[in-house]
Parts: sequence; structure tokens; C-alpha cells
Amino acid sequence: MTEQLGLCEVPMAAKSTTSRNRRSDAGGAGAQDFPADTPRPEPRPGPSGTTPAAQPLGPDSLTWKYFGDLRTGLLGVWIGAIQNMYPELGAGVTDHSIVLQEPLQRVARSVYPIMGVVYDGDRAPLTGAQIKSYHRDIKGVDAAGRRYHALNPETFYWAHATFFMLILKTAEYFCGGLTEAEKHQLFDEHVRWYRMYGMSMRPVPRTWEEFCEYWDRTCREQLEINQAALDILHIRIPKPWFVLMPTPVWDQLFRPLLAGQRWVAAGVFEPVLREKAGMRWTPGDEVLLRLFGKLVELAFVAVPDEIRLHPRALSAYRRASGRIPADAPLVEAPAFTGPPGDRRGLPMHYVPRRRSLIERAGALVHSTFSLAGLRPARGSAA
Repeated sequence: MTEQLGLCEVPMAAKSTTSRNRRSDAGGAGAQDFPADTPRPEPRPGPSGTTPAAQPLGPDSLTWKYFGDLRTGLLGVWIGAIQNMYPELGAGVTDHSIVLQEPLQRVARSVYPIMGVVYDGDRAPLTGAQIKSYHRDIKGVDAAGRRYHALNPETFYWAHATFFMLILKTAEYFCGGLTEAEKHQLFDEHVRWYRMYGMSMRPVPRTWEEFCEYWDRTCREQLEINQAALDILHIRIPKPWFVLMPTPVWDQLFRPLLAGQRWVAAGVFEPVLREKAGMRWTPGDEVLLRLFGKLVELAFVAVPDEIRLHPRALSAYRRASGRIPADAPLVEAPAFTGPPGDRRGLPMHYVPRRRSLIERAGALVHSTFSLAGLRPARGSAA
């Protein structure tokens, strides 16, 4: 077993300087430093007596650049497994989720509002509140007798931390890497992003260095290889009802794709998690993963935004550039990704609205003309 360079490895001098790149509690890069033993103040009310609203992220952020990129999908098994390794989160998934019955639909519809917390602009806090509301009734007692609730601040933040690390690992392995300054910037942005949920900020580390300590400590001391994590690591994708293909053919198509995802997950897991899961990783595997990542990076230079970006992200860039109105309706998940009929009334489910025939026809025409005028990927040469 070999240990690759960790994303959270920082110079010892940086670890010992607790005020370096300290952020203010209002989010973003802060000008005010707080000693490590000083409680973080809550945002102070303004002249009108109201607390300043958190500022959503915009097109100038690195989070916008990376989070909606199709390449994050290469870490689908990784993020599903590492989220479920957190005991409370895994228990909630085991007791309340139907992800194993309809994994493609479940992921497809969930990604839309999750993307929205980053890309919805002034509407992002409303999207965050919507996601928060889906978790209110996810609670219970796990097999070990431990009580859990999805809105426990530590549990909710862990899920958010994995999305932050999804960006870092995608950029590191498949987008050419990140500088230390970019990691610090992304950390500050992830704090602003988290504020969109209206959750307690108590579990949120104050600096990038503290986050690295939090991440390593959680992986080492709290994460466990439970049934929910194993279910994701060995997931099978059932054929959706709307796919006109024999089931054996479907299974043969997805088997190598899932094996590849498990291999990528093993490579980007922290060594302590590979050891817990009994996963083997050799120096040769590491070389192959880095070569694969470089090939993906080079291939995506030619991939246009219309394909590379998630629809919610693409729409956000179009609003920001004035190509569509700033108050244009937010892009919703396709109706066929909705939950099964007997679960549509449950408050934990996002149910995409059904579009009228004229809306679907308009979307098809728009997509056709958009793809006909494909542009190089954002940030590449025109």
C-alpha cells in the first residue's frame, strides 16, 4: 500500500500559525484574526438592527468553476461511500433512503437543488432552505442504539465537507491541480456556500489548516465501514423503467463502469480509509490513476460548456452573462427522475414538476440550437 500526496498536507509552519488566512465569521476571506481559543462571534447586526445576509457565490468564484463540471461524476462512488461512512449519516440512509432501488434517478434529481445552493445567485438561500426542509424528518436510532438526526449540525456539515472535498479532489486529479492559494480560496468559498443552508456554523473550521485537521481526524476516528458504505462500494444500478434495453445488456454495460468508479474511489480515499475498507492500492495503481487523470484533463479541453456543465450551472452562467433574464426560472430535474408514486407525498423528497408539452418542445429546440453552436470549454482558448 502506498500513500499519495494528501490534499490536506500543509507545511508545518502553516499548521503552527493558527491565524494564517483566518476568515471572518461573515464568510469569505476575513481581515480580522481570531486566536485559536477565542469563540467566533456571530455576525453583528447592521445599523437597521438586522443581521447581514450571507452573500451567495458568483461566477468569479472557483467553486462555480469546478462544482458543476461533469468530471465530478467520476467520484460518484467515492462521495456516496465517504458520506455514508459517517455513522449518523449512514444510519439515516439505511433507514430512510431508497437509493439502492433507484440510484440513477435519486442522484439525478438530488444534484439539481444541491447545485442550486452554489449557482442560484440571490435565490440560493431559498434553495438551501428547501434542502434543509427535506432532512427534518430523517431521524431515528441506529443498530448500535445511537440516536441520529439529519439536521444535527455535525452530521449536516460532514455532508457539506464532502462536497467541498469533491471539488478539491476533482481539481487535483482531473483538472490540473490546485495551488495552495486556490485551496485557501475554495475553503473560504465553502464557508459562504454553507451559510446558504441557514445551519449552525459551530462545526465549521475557521481556517484551511483547521479544516485539514478536522478532515483527517474524522477519517481516522469517526468514519466506519458500515452497511450503508458497503452498499455504495458494491452498488448495482438497476435498469430504469424508461430504458428500452434488455436487463442483461444493461448490467453488462454498467459493470465495468462501476468497477472503474470503485478503483478511482480507492485511489482518492485517504490511506486510513483504504485500510479500514481493506482496499489494495499499489504504486502502479497510483501512476495509472495520475495518467488517467491527465488524459481526462486533456480530453476536456475540447468539451464545450453545454456538455461539460450541469444544466443548473450552465443556466447560471447564462444569467450572469445576460444571455437569459436574471429572474429566469431555475432549471429543474426532469420529471421522470422523480421518486416512486407512493413516496411523492413524503417531505424528504424533491419532486420535479412536470413540464407542459410546449415547454418540453421549447427546451428541445433551445438545446438543439445551443449544441449546434458549441463553444470551447470555459477557460480554454477560443
